[in-house]
This record gives sequence, structure tokens and C-alpha cells, in this order.
Amino acid sequence: MVPSRLELKEQRTAALTAGIALIVMTLAAFFSYGFVHESFMAQGDASLTFQAVTSSRTLFKAEILGWIIILICDIVVAWAFYIFLKPVHKHLSLLGAWFRLAYTAVLGTALLNLIVVLLLSGRSGYLSFVNTGQLQAYVRMYLEAFGLIWSMGLIIFGGHLLIVGILAFKSGRIPKIIGIFLLTASIGYMAVHLCNLFLPDYETLTKLLNVVFMIPMVAGELGFGVWLLARGGKGSV
Repeated sequence: MVPSRLELKEQRTAALTAGIALIVMTLAAFFSYGFVHESFMAQGDASLTFQAVTSSRTLFKAEILGWIIILICDIVVAWAFYIFLKPVHKHLSLLGAWFRLAYTAVLGTALLNLIVVLLLSGRSGYLSFVNTGQLQAYVRMYLEAFGLIWSMGLIIFGGHLLIVGILAFKSGRIPKIIGIFLLTASIGYMAVHLCNLFLPDYETLTKLLNVVFMIPMVAGELGFGVWLLARGGKGSV
């Protein structure tokens, strides 16, 4: 069935919304995770991590703001993907949206750990009974808890990309290379983060999987976002 002008307009609006949100999310993730969070975790021990956070609380607050922006963008993308991919398969598109919303809920839960770190690093009066060594250990523990909980969420996110990749292939309109990247990225996310959670002693394997799947994990959804901005909704999907 040929889509109406109103349906095409709705598709284009959803495509533009998803594309913009994905670009904003990518920039926020580069800052919050790639720049700020990794610099704190690279300190090596609880004492150095604690010193890094307490001496850069403004930067740490900026990281939290970045994660909040990511969380909001994920909700927007879940809606926009559903609208855009609904003509391909309504029920599968809805399932994909629920997977992304489930991932977003896990990310939100993980962010609570960063709020606790912010409180611990503030040396508020009610923490006076906790010695410095304990505070350092707690800060490091909550930062690691954030990473592990987020890692669990990224397994769910891999399931979301699997559904989006299948729908991309079924659409006949979205370039096949994007579908391939999305499907490969879904396998990468699930493999890397299953290893991260359940095989923590095999750090070398996790790093190897990260290297192998790095390009599709980065290019899959980002490439889809660029295509959505340029071509998405200009005709039936």
C-alpha cells in the first residue's frame, strides 16, 4: 500500500528526531564516558580515584548531566524508531521499543550509583563518622557498580539492536550495509558485556571482543542515525 502524504510526513519527522537524538547522544557519551568517566576509573586504586573525583566535582557533575541527556535521548529514540519502523512490522517494532526502554531503565538505575559517589565526595557533615579509607573504598565501589549495572543494560541494548537490524533488512529501503552493522553490533554488545559480567577473570577476551566489534558497535547505530537524517522518511520504508 502506498503511504499517504501525512504518513510520509510522520515518517520523516520520526527519522529526523531519531537522527538528531542519536547524534546528541553520541556526543554526550563521548564526553561522559569516553572523556570523564574513563579518566576517573584509570586512576588505578581507590585512593587516587577518590582524589580525582573530589578535586574535579564540577567535571563529575557534568558527567552526570551528560548521562541524563543520554537517558532522555534514548527514550526519544525508542519512540522515533517505533514510529519509523512500524510500517515494516508493527509488533516487532513495538518490541524493539520496549527493549530500548528496558535498557534505559537499567541505565537510570546505574546512574543512582553516580549520585551516591557525588554525595560521598562532598564530605557532608553526616559522613564525619566515616574515615577517609572507607570513603575511598565506597567511591571506587559505587563507580564500579555503575559500570557493571550499565553493562547488564547493554546486553538488553544488544537485543534492541538485533530487532532494529532485522527490521532494517526487512524494510527493503534501508541500505543493507546498515542492517549488517546493526546485527553485528547487537552480537558485539551481547558478547562483550556477557563476558564483562560473567567472565571477569578473562579480561583479555573481553578486550579482544571489544576490538573485533568496535567498528560495528560505533558505526551501526550512528550510521543509521546519519542515514535517517539524510534519507529517512523520504518515501516508504
